[in-house]
Amino acid sequence: MGRILSVDYGERRVGLALSDENGILVAATLDTIDRKTLPRGVSLEEALRRIVAEREVAEVVVGLPVNMDGSRGEAAQKVIEFSARLKELIKTPVNTWDERLTSVAAQRTRNELGLPLSKRRDKGRVDSLAAVILLQNYLAWRRGRTEQAEDGPED
Repeated sequence: MGRILSVDYGERRVGLALSDENGILVAATLDTIDRKTLPRGVSLEEALRRIVAEREVAEVVVGLPVNMDGSRGEAAQKVIEFSARLKELIKTPVNTWDERLTSVAAQRTRNELGLPLSKRRDKGRVDSLAAVILLQNYLAWRRGRTEQAEDGPED
C-alpha cells in the first residue's frame, strides 16, 4: 500500500499528517507549512513534492472544504485546482476528501488537551490536528471499504 499524506490546505498555512508505511494508522504530524515562509521560488506544490519523495508517499489526500449542505464554493474550487496541479507534478495519486468539521474538531481537541494558552493560540497546531483528523477519517473509510469487500456481497 504505502504511506498516505493528508493535506489540510489553507491560504496561509497547510497542515500535514502521515500514515504508517502500510497506510493503516496515522503515524505522525509533520510541520505545518507556512506559505509565507517558503523559500523564494519554491511553490507549495514543490514543497509537497519533496515531502512525497522523502517520505515515500504512495497517495496524497487533500481536504476538500465542502459546505454543510454539500455544495462546493470558492474555497473548494481552489482545492480542486491545487490538487490537479499537485497531481501533475508528483505523478502520485491525489484525492480530495470531504473535510467538513475537521477544523472544528481540531479546535475542540486542542482545547481539551489542556495546553497553555500560548500553545492553544498557535493556529499551526489546529492545521496539523485538522490534517490528522482528515487522515483518520479517510483511513477509517478505506478500512470499511476493504472489510466490505472481504465480507462479500450481502445475501
